[in-house]
Amino acid sequence: MSSLSLAVRDSSTMLRRNLLHARRYPSLTLNLLLTPVVLLLLFVYVFGDALSTGIGGAGAGRAEYVAYVVPGILLMTIGGTTIGSAVSVSTDMSEGIIARFRTMAIHRGSILVGHVVGSVLQCVLSVVVVGAVGVAIGFRSHDATVVEWLLAFALLVLFSLALTWIAVGMGLISPNAEAASNNALPLVFLPLISSTFVPVAAMPGWFQPIAQYQPFTPAVETLRGLLRGTGIGYNGWLAAGWCLGLAVLGYFWSKSVFQRDPA
Repeated sequence: MSSLSLAVRDSSTMLRRNLLHARRYPSLTLNLLLTPVVLLLLFVYVFGDALSTGIGGAGAGRAEYVAYVVPGILLMTIGGTTIGSAVSVSTDMSEGIIARFRTMAIHRGSILVGHVVGSVLQCVLSVVVVGAVGVAIGFRSHDATVVEWLLAFALLVLFSLALTWIAVGMGLISPNAEAASNNALPLVFLPLISSTFVPVAAMPGWFQPIAQYQPFTPAVETLRGLLRGTGIGYNGWLAAGWCLGLAVLGYFWSKSVFQRDPA
């Protein structure tokens, strides 16, 4: 077999391994999935009426805020789900299974590829679940075209890939699962200080640059525009740039850490 064929075969095996782990131990995924669902319901049904007035004007209702907040919650779901990747990678590193894999005749990169592809699939599934909750409470996308829907899906996958590689790097440098979970917390914290819940223009002036110049805000604005069928302006290019930059950074960081000889 060629080197590429071996890499694909071994990566497929590692992917099946990680998917089996996720199926047998679903508690971590369910716990991470619970946070965006609770926040979605909380902000829509507790704060929705008040926030919708600030976003859509005096005549706006809760439906206006549902249309505004759901895209941001979908990206927040991705950030939360990738924490599971950091924990999973750290667990493999600390429990010795990686050391055993290193002694076997398998493609080294397949170990990380299995984690990354498995995490992206879990992110997509989590987004579908949270999206279904959003539809159930009134989210609709009447004005989006088929092309915009495809672009929105592509953005979600690319964003999942980028954050997963960052989470894998965090897992590799963490001594245990608890540390990995703590190190990956910014992936959940950053959406809270983005335009997920309120527009950047409504924030204090000194805080607006913090919210504006981070990866989640352009991604949220792009996804929101695509799903609502409105313009996205330069946010699309910024979101693509952040995704590609984080994916490349996370890949080379993870590869560098993983290839170090164990002490």
